[in-house]
Amino acid sequence: MGRDPLRIAVVGGGGHVGLPLSLVLADKGFVLHVIDCDSAKIEALKRGEFPFVEEGGPELLTRLLREKTPLELLFTTDNACIAECDVVILVVGTPVDEHMNPSLGPVYAVIEQIKPYLRDGQVVILRSTLFPGTSEKIRAMLEGAGLKIGVCFCPERIAQGYALREIQELPQIISGSTPQALAVARKVFSSLNQKLVEISMTEAELAKLFTNAWRYIKFAVANQFYMIAADKGLDFYRIRDAMTRDYERAKDFPTAGFAAGPCLFKDTMQLASYNRQNFPLGHSAMLLNETLPDFLVEQAKLTYSLKGMKVGILGMAFKPDNDDKRESLAYKLRKLLLYENATVLCTDPYIQDPGFVPLETVLESCDLLFIGCPHRAYYGISFDKYHVIDCWGIVKR
Repeated sequence: MGRDPLRIAVVGGGGHVGLPLSLVLADKGFVLHVIDCDSAKIEALKRGEFPFVEEGGPELLTRLLREKTPLELLFTTDNACIAECDVVILVVGTPVDEHMNPSLGPVYAVIEQIKPYLRDGQVVILRSTLFPGTSEKIRAMLEGAGLKIGVCFCPERIAQGYALREIQELPQIISGSTPQALAVARKVFSSLNQKLVEISMTEAELAKLFTNAWRYIKFAVANQFYMIAADKGLDFYRIRDAMTRDYERAKDFPTAGFAAGPCLFKDTMQLASYNRQNFPLGHSAMLLNETLPDFLVEQAKLTYSLKGMKVGILGMAFKPDNDDKRESLAYKLRKLLLYENATVLCTDPYIQDPGFVPLETVLESCDLLFIGCPHRAYYGISFDKYHVIDCWGIVKR
């Protein structure tokens, strides 16, 4: 472990969390082995093709491929290179199953896959959200296999699409099973920035769940207020402006909109499971956020008979100016409209889908529009001749 620079393997290194972290660490002088099971993605990265929308991502990848040798920055599908490394960062989270309980199988499966290549003295850093207690279970698993390996949990907290900037600006929460493991985490993450927060592994696991559940609950409050205002025929965004303008205590009140994506809902349900399903705030937030598309369709039905009507959805990603469609509620909105026998035309400037149509086609063909995702590309459109259902409030911008 005394070698400098450290050799770091990032397992799951081609994804939205692992790739930005890998590239920034490589840029900080560490030797990086970026491991991903998706061979097509690995080959694309070798060619300098960034696989998703990330601010500054393509430029950083191009520069690093030009500046680094394959011995300094390696893209591979082969776990065997882990044996050469000092630090192994795992970017694999805990999904929830159909009963909204955490499914630890994928995490343990990855540990089993890499176990043959682990050796005494290495440090395993767990980066994605984990059910509380999982880090300690992994430490015990490795110890039970006769391996003297330190384990750390150091959660990511980036906003997708802005990871390269945020991992160098936001405080890094770090934890470790031993003082030596914590020292390694400190060395790795202090290279990103000097703002480190050191707590225990279980505290760090809960801090991540608390963070995402808190955001999910805040979005649910905004969505509940939006539904109350809409039910009464009032303009939520005029009311929101009145309550937040130059008023410090309300400055963090979010806009309404689809609270979706791969993390917030899942992590709120994990927190509920951790507390024996005694989390009424979290369950209420889930019911509010997940049924917002239903509410919008019901609002449309007050004015229109949707059967046979051409309806457009602008934006299908789960967040603006991004190409990530995982768990996007715009797809649920489409399903509900199809159930009402509407003809649904979808468009998105970032998502390549053969079933989507150009924005111009939607605007030419539809009288009723839904804003599914508030991409900036839609801000300049004149919506005067359309009926628009816009929980995000972009029509007024």
